[in-house]
Amino acid sequence: MLIAFQDAFALLTQFDRGVISIVLVSLQVSLSALVLGTLVGLPLGAWLATEQFRGKRALIITINTLMGVPTVIIGVLVYLVLSRSGPLGDLGWLFTVKGMVVAQFLLTTPLVAALSRQVLEDAWQIHRETFLSLRFTRFGYIKWLLWDCRFSLTIAILAGLARAISEVGAVMIVGGNILNSTRTMTTAIALETSKGDLPFALALGIVLLVIVLLANLLTFAVRSIAERRYG
Repeated sequence: MLIAFQDAFALLTQFDRGVISIVLVSLQVSLSALVLGTLVGLPLGAWLATEQFRGKRALIITINTLMGVPTVIIGVLVYLVLSRSGPLGDLGWLFTVKGMVVAQFLLTTPLVAALSRQVLEDAWQIHRETFLSLRFTRFGYIKWLLWDCRFSLTIAILAGLARAISEVGAVMIVGGNILNSTRTMTTAIALETSKGDLPFALALGIVLLVIVLLANLLTFAVRSIAERRYG
């Protein structure tokens, strides 16, 4: 085991091209899905937090359920939609980075929307009467809420990043785990471990852990700044 760790650190210190290529694909897919998921999830969460309409509770339950849906189910559904016989088969996105982004977008959006709704709903209860008395437009008070809760919402966004970058089932199905094309850190770790190439799998695992650690440190720093500034 010690030799495997030594070889893994050697791959990292030597900037192995295979490792770097896989890490870059992972970051491209996960960050793209996170940006799209945030652009959709935050407004959706704000809308659910501030509006009252028929079916709202059912929609919230659905989004909360999608937070924990097995990733392989999302992978299969996206596969069916993007396959040649599917409704979006003409796009040719199956076994491509774009298809993987779609799959991870469907995983991150419900998470960001659900977490942001909880944060924004509390703020809305506090400021609702003020907004109504000032006759803010819907866009105006949603924009103000998002800005006022920006530090807390950062945690929701980073949770979406953790969800995306650690996912394996959906991207394996939709991307096909193709070398130098759609192979991500999680799919490569699963493959290399099954092949017995533990140093390569460990090297990718170390990078993945470092990324998650940095995300957690950023979350802690953001919360500390918020507490010092507004606490």
